[in-house]
Amino acid sequence: MAGLGCGGHSRLGMATGNDEAHAARVVSHALDLGLNFIDTARAYGTETAVGKAVAGRRDQVVISTKTSAGRGGDLLSPEALTASLEKSLARLSTDYVDVFHLHGVRPEQYDHCVELLVPEMQRQRDLGKLRFLGITEQFGGDTGHRMLQRALGDNLFDVVMVGFNLLNPSARERVFPDTLEHDVGTLIMFAVRRALSQPEALSTLVAGLVERGEVDARNLNREDPLQFIREHADVSGIVEAAYRFCRHESGADVILTGTGNPEHLTQNVAAIQAPPLPDELNVALRRLFGNVDSVSGN
Repeated sequence: MAGLGCGGHSRLGMATGNDEAHAARVVSHALDLGLNFIDTARAYGTETAVGKAVAGRRDQVVISTKTSAGRGGDLLSPEALTASLEKSLARLSTDYVDVFHLHGVRPEQYDHCVELLVPEMQRQRDLGKLRFLGITEQFGGDTGHRMLQRALGDNLFDVVMVGFNLLNPSARERVFPDTLEHDVGTLIMFAVRRALSQPEALSTLVAGLVERGEVDARNLNREDPLQFIREHADVSGIVEAAYRFCRHESGADVILTGTGNPEHLTQNVAAIQAPPLPDELNVALRRLFGNVDSVSGN
């Protein structure tokens, strides 16, 4: 299913100069399209816009928000976690959130999270302030999912946010088998990032993969690495293919898409709801990028 992501490079358009009212209209448009999963975070600055948009429709949506586990050498305390949750509830104009995540957890922060923060999250759950515990990886610096592999082994979280796309499908082997086995929900981020929307960035990224031996140059056109997708009769473009690739992966539950443009959102949702990619494209993508785990696609 499709979910609205309220962060990323757009932040509902607020990162590019639009105001909170515009951001709230994007959220309302998502609801009108039938999306019922909204993912935001304190760090995104979009919680208030979400709260305004879902006013009177709270029972129609699942709201996911987050707090950072720490920045630099400073780690979040249980008291600070609770304060952050309370601020999120106030901004969202709700008395509970459906999923509350520890945000962008790096491998070296994980022990702190388990020992001090998870018990506080469980206490807040028991108080009715949140329904499910979540954790999100810092995919740009942990493209091989080291932190999530530990988290899934401990089986403490109900929901995880994981980076997954056609350029780095390593979650297929390292994350999804465990989420499926333990009935853990997955939010898919990085389905489309810069390398899949800017041809020059894609060429540069693929050149690096070839140099590191993760991609065999004999299998692609280095000037136009995804030419075989663009030229396929059943695909309208790379972005559409990228969303379809993620949506139909076993273990991928909610595919997040974020934008500040309502028309763009409509197109992205249509792509997520489209049929699976043709088998020959999936085979070709597995042959090309099936061993990649060093890039996020950003």
